[in-house]
Amino acid sequence: MAGCLSAGSARLNLTAITIPKEIVVKHFLDSLAGLQAIEPAAGKRIIDVGSGAGFPGLPLKIVRPELELTLLESSRKKAGFLETTVRELGLEGVLVTGMRAEEAGRDPVHRGKYHWAVARALAPVSVLGEYCLPFLRVPGVLVAYKGPGVGAELAEARHALAVLGGVAREVLEFKLPGVDDRRSLVVIEKRAPTPERFPRRAGAAAKRPL
Repeated sequence: MAGCLSAGSARLNLTAITIPKEIVVKHFLDSLAGLQAIEPAAGKRIIDVGSGAGFPGLPLKIVRPELELTLLESSRKKAGFLETTVRELGLEGVLVTGMRAEEAGRDPVHRGKYHWAVARALAPVSVLGEYCLPFLRVPGVLVAYKGPGVGAELAEARHALAVLGGVAREVLEFKLPGVDDRRSLVVIEKRAPTPERFPRRAGAAAKRPL
């Protein structure tokens, strides 16, 4: 997968990280940290919202092939890259969907169908909840990949998560090996159905967070 990423990065601006060792640590190992919170025995359907270059979804799938993965990416060019990468890696049980989260979250094919949702460096937690919680079953779990010091962000998101049917269960902090980066996994449990009016139209969550 690293070869696919290097080949596609120059054309599609997939990542600013180009040194192979840093790609392994800051993309692959960072993605796999999500396995601290994701247990396929509790459910295999997982959606990577705003997948971009395929992180964290593809590394999770490679290590845990039993996962049934959907890569959601609104950019057609990036979705095309993901389709090519999945094909070249010979992965089965992976669906690439070229839709916005607000659109897919209202689609019966995706709404309420997943055990897990993951999102990496996508949006503040209050906005991320509206993007991701509609995809989850009850119970289901959203794992948000964040930087350090997420306490204030979580406090601001408490109301939004409650409206959307979720609650922050825990924050798992970790440090990537060989670099100075500290990261967090925000684990959000979906305990009630998301009201039908969510997600709102495209752009509304970011412009007017709950």
